[in-house]
Amino acid sequence: MLKQAWVLTVDMGYGHQRAANPLRHLAPNSKIIVANNYEGIPDSDRRIWRQSQKWYEFFSRFTNIPLIGPYLFSLFDKFQAIASFYPRRDLSAPTMQLKQIYWLIKRGWGKDLIEFLNKNPIPLIATFFTIAFFAEEHKYKGEIYCVVTDTDVSRAWVAFDPSKSRIKYLAPCRRIVERLQLYGVKKSNIFLTGFPLPEENLGDAEFSTLKADLSERIINLDPEKRYREKYSGTVRERLREMNLDERHHHPLTLTFAVGGAGAQRKLGAVILESLKKDILDNKINFNLVAGTRNDVYLYFKKIICCSGLKSALDKNLKIIFAVHKDDYFREFNKILRNTDILWTKPSELVFYSALGMPIVMAPPVGSQEVFNRTWLKTVGAGINQGDPRFTHEWLFDWVKSGWLAEAAMAGFLDGRQFGVRNISDVVFKGVIEPDKNDKIL
Repeated sequence: MLKQAWVLTVDMGYGHQRAANPLRHLAPNSKIIVANNYEGIPDSDRRIWRQSQKWYEFFSRFTNIPLIGPYLFSLFDKFQAIASFYPRRDLSAPTMQLKQIYWLIKRGWGKDLIEFLNKNPIPLIATFFTIAFFAEEHKYKGEIYCVVTDTDVSRAWVAFDPSKSRIKYLAPCRRIVERLQLYGVKKSNIFLTGFPLPEENLGDAEFSTLKADLSERIINLDPEKRYREKYSGTVRERLREMNLDERHHHPLTLTFAVGGAGAQRKLGAVILESLKKDILDNKINFNLVAGTRNDVYLYFKKIICCSGLKSALDKNLKIIFAVHKDDYFREFNKILRNTDILWTKPSELVFYSALGMPIVMAPPVGSQEVFNRTWLKTVGAGINQGDPRFTHEWLFDWVKSGWLAEAAMAGFLDGRQFGVRNISDVVFKGVIEPDKNDKIL
């Protein structure tokens, strides 16, 4: 009998939908339900969701305003800030943000959705905490699972009374396991699974696709063999049977991805200007990821034309854009296979370092991204960006040094690639300790 689960997410940025997308095959008819935009959603529910999203995107754009912008965003971010981990202490008391969420739920927010799902109470997997709260408060009859999408989270992710909650958490890393316990979640309700990564970037059970792509990437990121000569044993052992000579199928490729609010678009313009000569000389391929934001797509297209780079467009300079999120994720996963360096803010994409992807980190937006940045640097797979005006200098220096090749291998060796199958094992087989949990972080 086919094992199925409801897979639910929210359309707020990309992170929660990016986590749900690799799990879609578990859902009836492979259909992910978007909790804030499903067919038949009550107007009252839609208004609540829209208001919260508008506020976040509004304050996110403050980061582009010189001097006062970051200060204004920091005031907003305090309402969702993550408390320091040390000293370890009881952090189970509900916050003001959580009290507001439950006030709305008790007045019916989310009830329509849960009543529909209760017609077929199979396991429920949510990639956003509010959906899990809906299910618990409105008496969902099946098991409730919540996929955590960052390396550390605020108290808002945990139920009002965690000691009595039956929500089970699917944790992407060890820090989340420890953090949830500080918030009062029972240890038996926490499962260390890893983040769900796209299967098309992993391949078969032996990760043949991932290893083949990483082998190509290592060649581009280590042209002078400084990393490969020093760590030849590790590289050949972990990438056995892969081609590790000087043949490769694509030039050095950089992908720059903006977040869901589009706040980093100007950074993309600065990088483009710095790399202009290298692009025209076919020294590098550059992908500008606009996601599903038409305004960002038009902005990128305008600066390309104004920079005299129109001749390179759709050759070694591309804009990645799609109207629908599913199409965007598919295209993004596709270009990652030929991407050597991913430049983005430390969002949920920090977990993509497990694909053997070195990440150049743009400044974080929000408390959770500050923690994501620290985690990624600890793994060794992420590096803070240099001055973007001089990308044409420091980026190629980093490549020549072998530093980015080392970061690529660090992510591959210490990242968790088994998220999807571990989640499936927990939900459908009742596995308590998923396999492949030998990673340090």
